Amino acid sequence: MYAQERQQAMAGMIARDRRLSVSTAAECFGVTTETVRRDLAILEQQGLIQRVHGGAVPADALTPVELAVSERDRAAGPEKDRIAKAALDLLPDDGGVILLDAGTTTRRLAAILPPDRRLTLFTNAPSIALLVAGHPSVEVHLIGGRVRFTTHAAVGPTTVAALNNLRVDVSFIGTNGLTVQHGLTTPDADEAAVKAAMIAAGHRVVALTDSRKIGQDTLVRFGMCEQLDALVTDDGIGAEDVAALQSLDIDVVIA
Repeated sequence: MYAQERQQAMAGMIARDRRLSVSTAAECFGVTTETVRRDLAILEQQGLIQRVHGGAVPADALTPVELAVSERDRAAGPEKDRIAKAALDLLPDDGGVILLDAGTTTRRLAAILPPDRRLTLFTNAPSIALLVAGHPSVEVHLIGGRVRFTTHAAVGPTTVAALNNLRVDVSFIGTNGLTVQHGLTTPDADEAAVKAAMIAAGHRVVALTDSRKIGQDTLVRFGMCEQLDALVTDDGIGAEDVAALQSLDIDVVIA
């Protein structure tokens, strides 16, 4: 049996039985466990399966893990700091109204809001509201709702209803994934509903995301790239992605 035939047979077994152990595959095909692992690695690269400890399952069997706030805050910290600083140039003029999504990059923007700019800020993140509460020239409004344990964001019908009544100068949103083909995505449906309402509330919509998330899709789409006015990211973004986003009339700011 050729390697390609063996790999195709393994993919069929995983699709049928929803799992395949390395030891079972080695015995079934009369090859070493090292060969099986190489075959599974190839199948995973092709997007057909997902490897787990001791074997493999179908590619759609596992839901991606949503990282907690503390873990996400440590990831790509320097890039997020640069993104937040670059986003200052996209703030509205004195007297403007902004909406800050819950997230580690938007929180960094909140921490460096200029002291001489009068702004009204709406957010669904208690941590952002507390951070800016003592700012001398920013009036803070906290949007209520059920606070998710994972992201510390207020979500749910109450949150969405409040956002539906708003119209702000700039909505600054975060995202877990962004592709030109599929749009902006997040793992949780309640978070997606809130983010979609934030997009609808903004005269201008600005996405703040580090480049690791560009080219990634997560479970629930909350918007299309065409709805963005600007994207602020770091220099890890590929030239093809920049060109594709600019072709949609999106201002791509590389921090």
